[in-house]
Amino acid sequence: MSTPGFAPKSKRGMRTRNALVAAARAVFERDGFLEARITDISKEANVASGSFYTYFDSKEEIFAAVVERVQEEMLHPHVRERTGVTDPRLLIEAANRDYLESYRRNARLMALFEQVAHIDDTFRTLRRERSRAFAERNARMIARLQEQGLADPQLDPRVTALALSAMVSKTAYTAFVLEHEAEIAPFEVLLTTLNQIWTNALRLNP
Repeated sequence: MSTPGFAPKSKRGMRTRNALVAAARAVFERDGFLEARITDISKEANVASGSFYTYFDSKEEIFAAVVERVQEEMLHPHVRERTGVTDPRLLIEAANRDYLESYRRNARLMALFEQVAHIDDTFRTLRRERSRAFAERNARMIARLQEQGLADPQLDPRVTALALSAMVSKTAYTAFVLEHEAEIAPFEVLLTTLNQIWTNALRLNP
């Protein structure tokens, strides 16, 4: 997804834009999307209201910028590069841990994103792109495991990734948005269970 809004070249411009995005997140989480106002975002960022329109055209555009920042965190953890882990079970565990921890940190914004996606076609498309990116990343990993003889070769990588990715995403939404986490299971139980379902589904060889 391209960066929403105007991308400034100066350091001062970048600081102002980043301040607006951070302020927007605080206002959206406090007031909700429908009630949030551009004047409140500008006030939260300590910038003049007119400065907002130097970087963004609308409330929808800055909300997209807030969502994009969180998506980058959740969808591109670079687990293999960051940790050096190569064992597939450990990679799955690390990737799922990163995703669940990020979802829990951003639960209020994720709940808001789901609500806005139901009423706005643009954000419905963004949600679909996010889900597709999550599944495609996992499909590439499954295909690599099959090529290495570590996962069930009869599984279709894309369909399998779609099913398993949807399971993790829906579990995170249920645990951290719809329900209180402790009412379902402790975090480590959630994580361990999802990891086991992943490895069982792929029939990972030791």
